[in-house]
Amino acid sequence: MAADPAPNPHATAEQVQAAYADPKLANVLYHDWEAGTYDEKWSISYDQRCIDYATGRFRAVAGDQGWPYPTAMELGCGTGFFLLNLMQGGVIAKGSVTDLSPGMVEVALRNAKGLGLDVDGRVADAERLPYDDNSFDLVVGHAVLHHIPDLPTAFREVRRVLKPGGRFVFAGEPTRIGDRYARKLGQATWWLTTNLTKLAPLRSWRRPQSELDESSRAAALEAVVDLHTFDPTELETTARDAGLVEVKAETEELTAALFGWPVRTFEAAVPREKLGFGWAMFAFRTWQRLSWLDDTVLRKALPRELFYNVMITGRKSG
Repeated sequence: MAADPAPNPHATAEQVQAAYADPKLANVLYHDWEAGTYDEKWSISYDQRCIDYATGRFRAVAGDQGWPYPTAMELGCGTGFFLLNLMQGGVIAKGSVTDLSPGMVEVALRNAKGLGLDVDGRVADAERLPYDDNSFDLVVGHAVLHHIPDLPTAFREVRRVLKPGGRFVFAGEPTRIGDRYARKLGQATWWLTTNLTKLAPLRSWRRPQSELDESSRAAALEAVVDLHTFDPTELETTARDAGLVEVKAETEELTAALFGWPVRTFEAAVPREKLGFGWAMFAFRTWQRLSWLDDTVLRKALPRELFYNVMITGRKSG
């Protein structure tokens, strides 16, 4: 077996330029670049808060029958957020992490080791998974499908590596309408925050210009790696066309996304030391309350296409 490639967190200007015409290279460079700070940027942790979030997403779309799944593979694992928290929550016994980014696989395996979890990992293209047929009881992913150029091929690969009767669960994918309002809110918040903090009374809230420029470059590359947004019905059709059965999509987060995206953008635009524990608890508790409103009231009254996140599950026949 050939050795996996090494992470490349410091891409050259030439590599970045080439990435604009190559989505897979862009994904590798962007995620290698982000790997070391990704958990901090997105407030990812491996405690009860994120265990509850991950298991809640899984249960919302796939229920809690069959736990723990003996073997599971995470597609596009990032730093391991979804799989590692599902393992801690009792959903999965043994896990494998895969990502196109060597940097992300490295961090995910380091996180798994620190948590004492039984996890192995490979650098892998979702369209050509380096595993035998019928290898896993479960395939999971969080915020990964929108990065994959050829989604029908990736779903066929998911079907191939699943054991007969095995399940897949993907969560955290942007809907077509949700992505539109989230991006506009994020752009408006970034513009407002970075301009207001130029004013003398607010200058202490301004991040150094070099850091702001770095964030802007990352955002520009992020626009290259975000390849798809989804209509829930069309996503279900893509999975069924790949031969998967019992396919079902659910959506979540409307008011929670309208609140969350400006908050996350504001946090990225100001010095972290300005935002203490009180701010973190305010943001998290408010998001929780709005998520409750979305789940218990608005999902029953509004079309699913309006919500920000789509989750999808299904099985391999057998």
